[in-house]
Amino acid sequence: MKFGIDRLLEESALRRPLAGRRVALLAHPASVTRDLVHSLDALSNLKNFELTAAFGPQHGLRGDKQDNMIESSDFTDPVHGIPVFSLYGSVRRPTAQMMDSFDVLLVDLQDVGCRVYTFLTTLRYVLEESARKRKIVWLLDRPNPAGRPVEGLRLRPGWESLVGAGPLPMRHGLTLGEAGKWLIRSLGLDLDYQVVAMQGWAPDAPPGWGWPLGERAWVNPSPNAPNPGMARCYPGTVMLEGTKLSEGRGTTRPLELFGAPDLEPRGLLQKMHSLAPQWMQGCRLRACWFEPTFQKHVGELCAGLQIHVEDAAYDHRAFRPWRLVALALKALRLLQPDYSLWRDFAYEYEQGRLAIDLITGSELLRRWVDDPAAGPADLDAAARLDEEAWREEREAVMLYR
Repeated sequence: MKFGIDRLLEESALRRPLAGRRVALLAHPASVTRDLVHSLDALSNLKNFELTAAFGPQHGLRGDKQDNMIESSDFTDPVHGIPVFSLYGSVRRPTAQMMDSFDVLLVDLQDVGCRVYTFLTTLRYVLEESARKRKIVWLLDRPNPAGRPVEGLRLRPGWESLVGAGPLPMRHGLTLGEAGKWLIRSLGLDLDYQVVAMQGWAPDAPPGWGWPLGERAWVNPSPNAPNPGMARCYPGTVMLEGTKLSEGRGTTRPLELFGAPDLEPRGLLQKMHSLAPQWMQGCRLRACWFEPTFQKHVGELCAGLQIHVEDAAYDHRAFRPWRLVALALKALRLLQPDYSLWRDFAYEYEQGRLAIDLITGSELLRRWVDDPAAGPADLDAAARLDEEAWREEREAVMLYR
């Protein structure tokens, strides 16, 4: 199969409209060709192609920041001699000066298919600024490694943030190119936007179910996204960033496991089974112990659960990570009503709102967890309404069938 960057490099007819225009690139470490050449380097080697600037999202253009919420600075690329502007530093939106550096912006970002992943919001910001400045945007499309399934509550009005680009569910099932089309429609933007579509993407085909296993190498799009399994789990495990439970940062399997020094995994599993065994399908759960080397509970032995989605037991259609992690939080709350669960800190530099609410897009999930009278059926009913509405809405922007 071919990604958008591969087609742009190989098909000279595609590049013809770029002749005589100043071109910028928004990219990150996973922005590589089939041959694992970074897109910035590959584009710089083209003849009659004027690359005038580059942009880096969270974690940087080349992947210089290893932990979460670490800002990057602007710099001059030492090889190509062009300015590299950070969109996760002193600003989150490109400034007027940054926008003046190009005529056409190429966006080549590997996403993971979850609303919380900040590259989606970065895309929103560059689309909005490009519409204001009458710039052209080309999205070089890449696979959604989480595939087409939809899950989770939609973000409620007023809860937009860097981890909430708009009223999507947690797991939206779109590629970034399709998501850009949806953003333009939902925001009413007047913008010259083109998707350089993939060829041969089969999102409903095993064993990758979205990621072309055996055809393309996986390169971390962010430091704690080490494999496609993380992308499968992330729409659920990202919620743990808003809790005092470790989501596995500082281990070799981040966002595929969770735990804490005072957790008892076997009892937690039993309680989860008693509440909603149907939310635990499609994967295997294993009690595990780990010691984070940084972030929460650093240097402490944590007990918890690992979500296994890489073996023959994985069922793509049955696996529901958002419900699974919500169930774990609910079970813990029922087992230990006084457990200090919610983490109160400036998540993505936001003050005055709990991290769990920013991540989940409203107060609804937290209130459900904390309400002893609310059961799985209550959350399921609310989520199903959102999921069904989103499936219908996204039809208008889907490019791959």
